Amino acid sequence: MAKKGNFSSDYLTVDVRCSFKTLVVLLVAVLVVGAVYLTAEGGYLVQGGAAAAENSGCDLFSGRWVYDNESYPLYKEEECTFMSDQLACGKFGRADSSYQHWRWQPHHCDLPRLNATALLERLRNKRLVFVGDSLNRGQWVSMVCLLDKAIPRGRKYMHNNGSALITFKAKDYNAKIEFYWAPLLVESNSDDPVSHRLPDRIVRAQAIEKHARHWSDADILVFNTYLWWRRPQMKVLAEEWRRSKGENCYSETDMISKEGYIGQGTDPKMMQIVDATLDELKTRGVNVQMINITQLSEYRKEGHPSIYRKQWEPLTEEQKSNPLGYADCIHWCLPGVPDVWNELLYAYIFNHESN
Repeated sequence: MAKKGNFSSDYLTVDVRCSFKTLVVLLVAVLVVGAVYLTAEGGYLVQGGAAAAENSGCDLFSGRWVYDNESYPLYKEEECTFMSDQLACGKFGRADSSYQHWRWQPHHCDLPRLNATALLERLRNKRLVFVGDSLNRGQWVSMVCLLDKAIPRGRKYMHNNGSALITFKAKDYNAKIEFYWAPLLVESNSDDPVSHRLPDRIVRAQAIEKHARHWSDADILVFNTYLWWRRPQMKVLAEEWRRSKGENCYSETDMISKEGYIGQGTDPKMMQIVDATLDELKTRGVNVQMINITQLSEYRKEGHPSIYRKQWEPLTEEQKSNPLGYADCIHWCLPGVPDVWNELLYAYIFNHESN
């Protein structure tokens, strides 16, 4: 856990803005998710860490998936007011529901069950902002669904003015849970939340201020990028699946049970960049810790939407005859894996504020 510094709030604001350029290097390397606290009172910057694990000697990210059809899922797909059609696999024809019933179990401790009311109270008068790509948007939808049932009808709303920022607000708590579309974190020609499918991608690697002004006053930031920086290499992921070469997640119904499995989504070189950047930040007095959920997610190859989602464009007859060709093997069905990401974030939030 980072120790509180002696910065004034004015110095913190300047320091945070200057740190973003350095943090971009780190955040690009975060494979699935990173959370950042910006705390004016304490004057320190922390990327989401397993603080609970550090204090208890337990590694929250080393464990196994346990089938639990009594207490999971934490919410029902059809009961979430703001469920996304891109992630509602049951609504779009997925017959099996076993992907909803898996619980992450660390080896030497228990992951606290998410209490929506308690989390809303902790978020009172605060902004929790998810920044990044569609994977991060999925985690944001998951968080909204986890909180939705604890908020009475008429005491919550979703606001999207057509910009990159979407706001979910719990009125009684004055709590905002938001998503901001910035798939590469820095400026790019893919920054339009709708029209971003471009054959040639251009980025301004040192320009983050345009986006940062939308979330620089957030209390908690959750970043995601990575896949957008590796787009030309994404086809290799098709060889992850159990079946013969060239297959993908289409018709997968079983997770990977081999403990310690490391998939091709894990990039050791990227991990080395993360470690080096963490060490560099420590020399500058910034103690950064990371929520690394890559490996625990890679076990869950059956948790993707595959063909069971709303399509952006009508399918051609050729696509319909070859469903394997348009299966979505990147995003995740909800309820599902992103709920566990948020349970880990929940554990961090409560431990962070109790220290």
